[in-house]
Amino acid sequence: MAGPVFSAFEKSGLPMVATDPRTPDNPIVYVNEAFCRITGYSPEEAVGRNCRFLQALGVNQDTITLIREAITAGRAISAELLNRRKDGSEFWNHLFITPIASGESEPQFFLATQVDVTQAYESRNAQAALEASQRELDQTNERLRLTLTVAGTGGSWDWDITKGRFTADARFAALHDLDSAEATEGLPAEAFFKAIHPDDRRRIRLAVGGILNGAEIFSKEYRLLASDGSVRWALARGRCHYGDDERPLKFTGVVTDITEQKHVEERLRIAQSAGGIGTFEYVDGYATVNVSEEFCRLLGLHSSYVLPVRTVNALIEPGDRALVEQSSSEGASYVEFRIRRADNKELRWLARRGEYVRDAETAGLRFIGVIYDITAAKESEARLRELNERLENRVEERTRERDRLWSLSSDLFSVCDSGGYLNAVNPAWTELLGYQEEEIVGTRIDSWIHEEDRALGDSLLQSLQQGRAVTDIDLRVPAKDGSYRWINWTFAPSEDVFYSVGRDVTQRKQLEDQLRQSQKMEAVGQLTGGIAHDFNNLLTGIVGSLDLLQSRMAQGRLERLDRYINAATTSANRAAALTHRLLAFARRQPLDPKPVAVNRLILSMEELLRRTMSESIQLRITADDDLPLTLCDPNQLESAILNLAINARDAMLHGGILTIETSITNLDRLYVASQQEVSPGRYITISVSDTGTGMPADVLAQAFDPFFTTKPLGEGTGLGLSMVYGFAKQSEGHVRIYSEVGRGTTVKIYLPCHAGELEGDAPTSASTESYRAGAGETVLVVEDEPVVRSLILEVLADLGYQALEAMDGPSGLKILESKQRIDLLVSDVGLPGLNGRQLADHARLVRPHLKVLFITGYAEQAAIASGFLAPGMEMITKPFAIEDLAARIREIIAKS
Repeated sequence: MAGPVFSAFEKSGLPMVATDPRTPDNPIVYVNEAFCRITGYSPEEAVGRNCRFLQALGVNQDTITLIREAITAGRAISAELLNRRKDGSEFWNHLFITPIASGESEPQFFLATQVDVTQAYESRNAQAALEASQRELDQTNERLRLTLTVAGTGGSWDWDITKGRFTADARFAALHDLDSAEATEGLPAEAFFKAIHPDDRRRIRLAVGGILNGAEIFSKEYRLLASDGSVRWALARGRCHYGDDERPLKFTGVVTDITEQKHVEERLRIAQSAGGIGTFEYVDGYATVNVSEEFCRLLGLHSSYVLPVRTVNALIEPGDRALVEQSSSEGASYVEFRIRRADNKELRWLARRGEYVRDAETAGLRFIGVIYDITAAKESEARLRELNERLENRVEERTRERDRLWSLSSDLFSVCDSGGYLNAVNPAWTELLGYQEEEIVGTRIDSWIHEEDRALGDSLLQSLQQGRAVTDIDLRVPAKDGSYRWINWTFAPSEDVFYSVGRDVTQRKQLEDQLRQSQKMEAVGQLTGGIAHDFNNLLTGIVGSLDLLQSRMAQGRLERLDRYINAATTSANRAAALTHRLLAFARRQPLDPKPVAVNRLILSMEELLRRTMSESIQLRITADDDLPLTLCDPNQLESAILNLAINARDAMLHGGILTIETSITNLDRLYVASQQEVSPGRYITISVSDTGTGMPADVLAQAFDPFFTTKPLGEGTGLGLSMVYGFAKQSEGHVRIYSEVGRGTTVKIYLPCHAGELEGDAPTSASTESYRAGAGETVLVVEDEPVVRSLILEVLADLGYQALEAMDGPSGLKILESKQRIDLLVSDVGLPGLNGRQLADHARLVRPHLKVLFITGYAEQAAIASGFLAPGMEMITKPFAIEDLAARIREIIAKS
């Protein structure tokens, strides 16, 4: 680009200098002929040197500094300097320095024009000449800008006013849809307007007419309509040149395609309008400000591009900072202020944000900024402040209430960390427990828990360490006087601490204990009445049969005595069954748990169950093939299933379906949490379902209660379901009833799965004679009931054993500590003074291999035989058959 530009400078009568900022010290690379005339230096003497060699000794250093800053920043500057010619004479030089670039970010050259303005400083009479020189400088600068534009992307024209023709370059011709060759040779003046959009043509004609009639400057934007129908925007800037007679001779200028700029401006205008953002620019010291359409709308003013500063600032509310304000500092700025809109006098809040920058043309400060409406935000802030004030007042009041509650509450308030260490406690700890605050703070919460509640305390501490809340847990806490108080605790986590509330529920616990005792006594009363009724009936059968037997024998009538014996035996067996049922319900019936294959047991009962059912009832058995074993007393399980089947039969008077089904069920923690004494895990489920009458809710709630029955008097004892319940609980299982009136009942027994193996089949029974004693075999019988003791001794004598007897534990221990041969100890469990197990344990100290057979009718410690018996010990339950006793004695002694 330098070649065409410098060639144009040669034709200029104005002194010009070009420097290269890309070379160190920004040296001169070009001077024109006019420069040589004004300074006296030839091009060879000037090129390669910095322009400072022209400076006189008295030059203004502030001006030098401004020039250096402008050159460093790459912007134009206008300044006056005192220079010195080659001959030593001084002159005042008016400089206009401008950067020249070719589409790049940094300038390739700095071009400086020079005008000798010495006369302006020497005499006021030279003012007219100075103004003429200034006009010439402005014209030259304008021609320079036009020349630079021609070298870039714009097009130029030269209109000969006297001839009415104009010439234009190829760029102008392309923009105006003209033939470039014809434009170079010359076209009629009318061709200038040919491509201008019809809506803009009249406006441009008037502007050109003004130039032809004496106006100096032409600068207009207009649209160009191409032959293909496309529209582009152009910016034309020109100047009229006059002859000596002040008549216009030429009209020259340049035109630039600003279509993209217009698109950007339109997008910016839409964005500003949509976002409610107005823009403005203000040059420090000027009386007007350039504004956008949205700027005017925000202030309630008619749309304009330029507004007086005074008009804008007059809308600001008194006491607020001005929208457009004088400043001598650079940098960013943010201001909030109120305005009274010009159109409707509405009060609005606006914000101004922008930056001060150095103006390239004037070297002064230019503020470029935006304004936007913040009324809604200010109103929200006001409401928020009001809410905050009310909230602060409320919080303050709540804080006072909290402090009063902390101080006056009778509940135990405390704050502890996740490790359970107490950080703060309220005065209620002192009032209720008697401890001072310093005795409590710093201790761990589990140190305040009764020893018997240690398991719950450990669970509480674990929950705190895991950050989990704890609710509704009752624990005993020791008071300073040695007593204990029941406290119901709640712990709630908040950030890294726990807030706890402990309420004294000691009185409630005492009332609950009293209620339980009352309910227990009521149940005992019901139980006693039921037992008395049933046992009186059974005893009547026993006593009556024995009386008749005695009477017939006294009369010598010995025929058919067996019917009285059978009647008494039947009543006695029924009494034993009743006792077993009671013990099963109370979970005190001694069990003999064994690995049981439930499917095999149920299938073995099929024939019995079918005989028990009526012909109108269909029996269905559905078994899970992959069922594992369970550990329980098989006899009790058979009895439970039979009881449930009989109940189902009685509920289906007109026939139906009895279904017995086995499966595996997983009871999860969620389920067991809603039950009592149930552990999570895998269970074998035995379901007994009928299609009978079902049970209403009130009957269902009492189904497991002892002696509760819906059958007529004399047809049921009310112990069937209670026995099933007791058996399931005693076997560490669970039982549930599901029933609906008219749709039948399902009872489910849950028994824990067992990983053991089946035991071998029991040996077949033999006659009493096969149980006779060997030579010299001796049995010690310890029994406090004389009738039972004599019965056992008689049986042993009949079998050939040498029998020894003792009526209590201490007397039995004396015999055991002697040298007497004893092959077997037969002892009641419930002996006075020294019970059977204690007796056996003492005896084994002197007789380590002593074999023991316990006899029991009821014993809490013997509820589960496998948990009570040591190796070499067995148990038989009262009442027992003589043959069973003989078999067990022989079997135990015979074991090696």
